[in-house]
Amino acid sequence: MIDAHVHADTRPYEDFEKMAVAGVEKAVSCAHDPLRMSTSDVVLDHINRIMENDTKRAAENGLKLYAAVGIHPRSISKDWERVLHELPALLEKEDVVAVGEIGLETTSDIEKEVFKKQLKLADELNMKVVVHTPRKNKSEVAKVTASILEDMIEPSLVQLDHIDSSIVDMTVEHDWNLGMTVQPLKVSPDEAVSMLREYGVDRFVLDSDMSSSPSDPLSVPKTVHKMKLAGFTAKEIHRVSHSNAAKFYGI
Repeated sequence: MIDAHVHADTRPYEDFEKMAVAGVEKAVSCAHDPLRMSTSDVVLDHINRIMENDTKRAAENGLKLYAAVGIHPRSISKDWERVLHELPALLEKEDVVAVGEIGLETTSDIEKEVFKKQLKLADELNMKVVVHTPRKNKSEVAKVTASILEDMIEPSLVQLDHIDSSIVDMTVEHDWNLGMTVQPLKVSPDEAVSMLREYGVDRFVLDSDMSSSPSDPLSVPKTVHKMKLAGFTAKEIHRVSHSNAAKFYGI
């Protein structure tokens, strides 16, 4: 199994062992907003911590951890352009597989500017992007996000994340990978199964988005278990829990 979107820097050492024991072999840890990202130094230190520290902690427990690096919409420092300048070099690092987590939180002008510049960079470099959708005003923000994505980047490079019942109808119309976040305050394993039954497994990936918010590092294995009980085939389960993410990230 692959957990397609986590925040490993917020989780204890033991979580990685739990994931590996449950059959999660790989995960992608995305840059985010673990604290007040007041300067570019803080943002870059956070990114380097994922690439250097968290990959090591995961490996010691049998979990292969990859990184997605970028400027989260809640992590825009006053000198954010310095981070943007550093991104091309960071994206060349071993085990960095995407620009992310990027996107919009409130659709402010500065968020849209930072989002568009990172999309432009990713499109030029042919890098995948992991795109955030927020909890608040989700549908409205997702519509703005979708419009920007349509104009800025090849669909095959996009994974739109935190898909739930409020935006799934809108997002399945596009040729993006769709991240289904199974998390206590987002989508439950049973809800995930219902959506997968209705919309199919061809472009969905499963992720826990485990962070400092209420999270379950075993949400992907638990969803796989629910899929087995619901009668999904082994091929369908493998697609949504492994091969779709493996193909998208190249892992």
